[in-house]
Amino acid sequence: MREQITQLKTSIDGTIILPEDDNYNEARSIYNAMIDIKPAIIVKCKDVVDVVDTVNFARKNKIEVSIRSGGHNGAGLALIDDGLVIDLSDMKGLNIDPTTKIAIIEPGNTLSEVDAATYEHGLALPSGIIGTTGMGGITLGGGIGYLSRKAGLTIDNLLECKVVLANGDLVTANKDTNADLFWALRGGGGNFGIVVSFKFELIEVKDVYAGPMFWPIEMAEEAMKFYDSITKNASNDLYGFFAFLIVPPAEPFPEHLWNKNVCGVVWNYTGPREKAKEVFKPIREFGPPIMDFVGDIPMKNLNGMFDALYPPGLQWYWRAHYIKELSEDAIKTNIDYGSKVPSMHSTTHFYPIDGRVHAKGSDDTAWANREARWSQVIVGVDPDPANADKVTNWCKNYFDALKPYAMGGAYVNFMMNEGQDRIKASYKDNYDRLVKVKTKYDPTNFFHVNQNIKPGSE
Repeated sequence: MREQITQLKTSIDGTIILPEDDNYNEARSIYNAMIDIKPAIIVKCKDVVDVVDTVNFARKNKIEVSIRSGGHNGAGLALIDDGLVIDLSDMKGLNIDPTTKIAIIEPGNTLSEVDAATYEHGLALPSGIIGTTGMGGITLGGGIGYLSRKAGLTIDNLLECKVVLANGDLVTANKDTNADLFWALRGGGGNFGIVVSFKFELIEVKDVYAGPMFWPIEMAEEAMKFYDSITKNASNDLYGFFAFLIVPPAEPFPEHLWNKNVCGVVWNYTGPREKAKEVFKPIREFGPPIMDFVGDIPMKNLNGMFDALYPPGLQWYWRAHYIKELSEDAIKTNIDYGSKVPSMHSTTHFYPIDGRVHAKGSDDTAWANREARWSQVIVGVDPDPANADKVTNWCKNYFDALKPYAMGGAYVNFMMNEGQDRIKASYKDNYDRLVKVKTKYDPTNFFHVNQNIKPGSE
């Protein structure tokens, strides 16, 4: 194998990292420090040719592969023990045409890099809330964030992909060419190939009226009902995700709230600035809030607001549900667990996926949950490995308690390794169609280190 690796080194412009190399541990680390996986080879690709050569190398030498872009994958599926990691994080090409509002983005870009580039043109890509997230993973899973109600999922703004298939071919996928593959890529994850380039349509958003607003935990029931009601009837310009949290003991949060368990909403209003105070008048009158940081802010700053709170290297355990309605019992269950958040970094968020997300049908893309109102994520997070079990158990128990009020399945970017039944439930009626696409483009399941859709031959 050493000889073959040497040959690969001479054929690519990127870097090959092996276990004996000084930078190996850094190269194999990902966002979730709970993941400890030791690949045999890490190939940091510089360009499409590197990706093609590495895919061909792995296939010919029968080496299992995983694909990494930003390295956020909560379940650790960006890495593989004793296999080959095709690392796209150095592929940073980013081209924006402000006239056509089209962006061509390589998968190594993070959301903060994309946000900074689009902001300069008064444009934005609907995608995510944490700046360190990689473009490849969030897009292929669907892509939810502050602009979902206004402009849909990230995949709803995707026009075309360039894809390296398991056989090494580079193909184009859009609505006219390889349309079945394009359908599957929009929500089907990394099952079908390695996307080396995304073409997006951007929207006009620059500065917004946004920020967090907190209420005491004792008001959680009224706050959840108020939030449910006001967002159900709001225009698509108003977005807000509901959260249970512990207030970080640091500025800019008021010192008297430090370490308090509260509930709140992080708002984002993209409508006419002169209407913002009118829109927020009933919101501010409710309670009133014990903290109100809603105001004018650049969109790029809103997208990175929590980056410092969630740096890479924390212990993470994720679970998620799709939620259609908040019943009385569901609210009580959320309050029961939300009022017992086990650590300052742990939380639950209700991400709205209505508004423009509902403009498409559940079979228009692989993302099969267009009738849901929220994607709820529960995260047990702590810097200290000694607290891993504590935050994990809280997360699992919270998740289990909510099952009677959930729709089944989950947003694949918020899933751990939860088994094939869970994957099938997440894709619902689209699963069989995805199997057909998988069988056509990856019949040997070469790309299987993911929330895996098995080909028909397996």
